[in-house]
Amino acid sequence: MPQGGVLVEAQGLRRAFGDRTVLDDVSLTLRAGEVTGFVGANGAGKTTTIRLMLDLALGEGHTLFLGRPLRSWRSPGKVVGAVLGGVAGHPKHRVRSHVRMVAAGCDASDRRVDEVLEQVGLAQATRLRLSQLSLGMAQRVGIAQALLGDPPVLILDEPANGLDPHAIRWLRDFLRAQAGEGRAVMVSSHLLGEMEQLADRVVVLSRGRVVASSPLAELLSRVGSQATVTVQTPNLPQLAELVREKGGELTPVGGPRAHITGLDRISVATLAAEGGVPLHWLSEEMPSLEDFYLSIAEEEFKIS
Repeated sequence: MPQGGVLVEAQGLRRAFGDRTVLDDVSLTLRAGEVTGFVGANGAGKTTTIRLMLDLALGEGHTLFLGRPLRSWRSPGKVVGAVLGGVAGHPKHRVRSHVRMVAAGCDASDRRVDEVLEQVGLAQATRLRLSQLSLGMAQRVGIAQALLGDPPVLILDEPANGLDPHAIRWLRDFLRAQAGEGRAVMVSSHLLGEMEQLADRVVVLSRGRVVASSPLAELLSRVGSQATVTVQTPNLPQLAELVREKGGELTPVGGPRAHITGLDRISVATLAAEGGVPLHWLSEEMPSLEDFYLSIAEEEFKIS
């Protein structure tokens, strides 16, 4: 499959409970070689969307995997691997035995079981019981299960929930590597900072509706091309005047600190030096995915 080719296409997904609409015309595509971040607050409808895509819940709309509905594939596990929540298995079952049972359902061999356990770093933990696994290890077992059929599509629902920084770093690197091999990877999360480091493309969901769907860089450009410069100086009034003369805007944020927009940090540093204004702190922050979500996505659906 060529890099960037569409592997999954969901159209018009909708689900309602009585008069309450949970999803409203959700559409998205997943492309080979890309990590798609599916982001939104808890309760935005991310899990419901994924369950509709995988035919695990009833609703309107349709999803095509490699051009066909998932139910039409004889071995769905060879088309898409999904991780939804924790590992569903008896607490006393050992890791390898559990994964072997799952493998039987997608016609995967014992050799493949050992391959995926090695791949997710559990080769030395195969004798552990499921009840002995940490949250991070349990997440790896779920990923191993998803990989059994060597599918071209991976879908993970909130995989970083509760993980420590080391486990999150492993997960990020692993999923980037999977996309690098040509898979289409979809990761839902409410952790916007993590998605900035992981995703190539972002679909933003707010109250059951898609409010943005684009490459991450393009989405961030909608927040504004200018960075925010933070300064600390004992002479804010003089610096504010210099900034205004150059077309920027200085906003005090308490004490000797202020935020400056409209100028980059080099311009601010040059202005301060030429004007004889001492700077005790100078930093620059680019617009973030969180900035977008808070300033645009929620605005479209704010409660009146």
